[in-house]
Amino acid sequence: MDQQKIKKAVKLLLEAIGESPQRGGLRATPQRVAKFYQEFLNSAKKNPADAIKVYPNPTGQDLVITKNILFYSLCEHHLLPFFGKTHIAYIPAKNKIAGFSSLARLVENLAHRPQLQERLTSQMADLLQKKLASPGVMVIIEAEHLCLSMRGIKKPGTVTVTVAKRGIFKDKLQQKQVLALIKADIVS
Repeated sequence: MDQQKIKKAVKLLLEAIGESPQRGGLRATPQRVAKFYQEFLNSAKKNPADAIKVYPNPTGQDLVITKNILFYSLCEHHLLPFFGKTHIAYIPAKNKIAGFSSLARLVENLAHRPQLQERLTSQMADLLQKKLASPGVMVIIEAEHLCLSMRGIKKPGTVTVTVAKRGIFKDKLQQKQVLALIKADIVS
């Protein structure tokens, strides 16, 4: 990542909106923005499949759901944040499961780049199905987009839900089971 280009671009942006990059409160802004992008977009060059650690599963093929994985991303259309939570459900196959922290790392890795929510949802489902050879994967993302809240129609609090279904989760009955468990406060 070219920190100097980012600093230069931020200075030009400040000038373009009628601000002085030399004003007290803005003097360090180009450096802070460059540091933020370095930190936030650090996983953009990583292979997201490497985030998924696979472990042996002697218990068989029972449903696994990890829900409410919080994330932040950056809308590639406006470079404004979108944020929310991800729910991941899958059926283990060939006695393989993903580590729970691997699922959170996968979300972080794919979210920390200029992104579209629809693509983010599909990428996670495709990677998990491939890496785990799972007969069924479902990824649900609920997110608020600041480009919808702050600009244009200005509707804060609006949540967009995207769903990617792979394998057996294309079946309506299987989908209902997963959705009920995601909505439940306590899984029994």
